[in-house]
Amino acid sequence: MSQDFDLESLVNLEQSFYDAGHSDGFAHGQIHGLIEGRALGREKGFEMWEELGFYEGFALMWQAVYASQGKEDDRALNHIKHLLELISRFPRINPSSSDSSSDLDIPKLFRQIRSRYKALCSSLGVRPSLRASSDTQSKEQSMKDDFDDTANSKPEKSVWNIERGESGSEGLSF
Repeated sequence: MSQDFDLESLVNLEQSFYDAGHSDGFAHGQIHGLIEGRALGREKGFEMWEELGFYEGFALMWQAVYASQGKEDDRALNHIKHLLELISRFPRINPSSSDSSSDLDIPKLFRQIRSRYKALCSSLGVRPSLRASSDTQSKEQSMKDDFDDTANSKPEKSVWNIERGESGSEGLSF
């Protein structure tokens, strides 16, 4: 048993295992972080564009309603025009750092679009419906609020005339 035993390697044993684990974990984290980052970006991008698409469709629908009614000078039309202009400024591709449009503040523009949507809803007398995936209210609470509001609200003037069927209940005829 006259083997030479190196005590110096035992002193640094814990640090060498720590360093090996750290380097392995770092490499693993880079790969999976990139994959998870892309998936999260795709998901959040879809949520943003889903909300923007709703706002654009809402504005275009009300623009068509006002055009069919022949109204031209109205506060709501001004809000519609500004909302559509803000949505058109929203980037359609992911801006890179080398782009000239990289100085665009996307969260600020998104807040402006939401604010303009709320102003449009207020001028139309329509309750804003912000039911995006990023909404902080739960669906149950939102549905409960909708039920409470409809139960306590007075009937509002409808944009479209609804013909009553033979049974006396409101319905749509196709």
